Amino acid sequence: MSQPHLCLLGDANSVHLQRWAREMISRGWRVSVVTARPHEIDGVEQCVLSPVRRSVDWLGRVGEARRCVERLAPDLVHAHYISSYGYLAARCARHPLVMTAWGSDLLLTPRHSTLMRWLTGWTLRRADLVTGDSFDLVEAAQAYRPRAPVHRIHWGADTAWFRPAPWAGKPAFEIASLRSWEPNYRIDTLVSAVGLLRQWLPDAPVHLHLLGGGSGEAALREQVRALGLTDRVTFHGRVDDAGMLSVLSRCKVSVSVPASDATSVALLESMACGLAVVATDLPANREWLSGADDLLVSAGDAPALARALQALLQDDARAQQLGAINLDRIARDGQRAAQMDAMDALYRGLLPATRRAGRA
Repeated sequence: MSQPHLCLLGDANSVHLQRWAREMISRGWRVSVVTARPHEIDGVEQCVLSPVRRSVDWLGRVGEARRCVERLAPDLVHAHYISSYGYLAARCARHPLVMTAWGSDLLLTPRHSTLMRWLTGWTLRRADLVTGDSFDLVEAAQAYRPRAPVHRIHWGADTAWFRPAPWAGKPAFEIASLRSWEPNYRIDTLVSAVGLLRQWLPDAPVHLHLLGGGSGEAALREQVRALGLTDRVTFHGRVDDAGMLSVLSRCKVSVSVPASDATSVALLESMACGLAVVATDLPANREWLSGADDLLVSAGDAPALARALQALLQDDARAQQLGAINLDRIARDGQRAAQMDAMDALYRGLLPATRRAGRA
């Protein structure tokens, strides 16, 4: 019997979608992608939509998306991000249809207007299965009373790749930030906190590594220069997994302080590397970080963030202990393979009995 065909609707230039596609290929699926933001993924056929530059442009991509899905003729359609690709998939009206919320699409976008809230509910009620990667995201989806079940499936960390480096080999206090340089992620707050930390402890071996890249680069570089932190901050930008692991292996702490977020892959990968984590006090972060309430801070509060970092800098034993706790939590609940196995089972449960083939 031929492979079951999964069609993903989402941004092909997102590393998360790329990983999802590869995970499903390894589980015996033929995978195709319908996308407005193309990027080559080995073994994946893509149908590229016209570029999207404004939110309203998604409304004009319905016909293209429908023609793509009709031509690809998949056994199952899965849209990533409710308020864009989810809407397109709903308009394609091909089933079984799975939708995955990424965070802002349910936690922020519906607040923009009554119309957006109505459209979000309309879209979700067209799905046969809905997933979200945190309990608050699942609750947000359920609030729209979808007809389909809602499951918590997160992206997980690849623990075969992201592993801890020996703590003894980290003499300096190096800090990692894996989040994009976009307004929601408050990288400017982190830079301000490092500036305060340098004022309080000028001789401490503090260094900040900024990974991720984004539209805020120029402003962040100017902020670093103005605060006199040029020798204390390294701008790495977007790097591959090997580059990320190289940086994380030097660091003791990872910081993730967005204004809004669901379960962060950056958080899980930092935990898998045995790092202590300072994060925004959000429901999704509380799911993962236990025994460290003083390291959960308000978004935009640079002094509180600086105090949390200072506490870890001055108590290396506690930082190491928290890293070990985080590593253990990932081993129990955060492995990507287990999450993707669960998703594969959910997919196959939606297929007609004649298509429920075992893995190829």
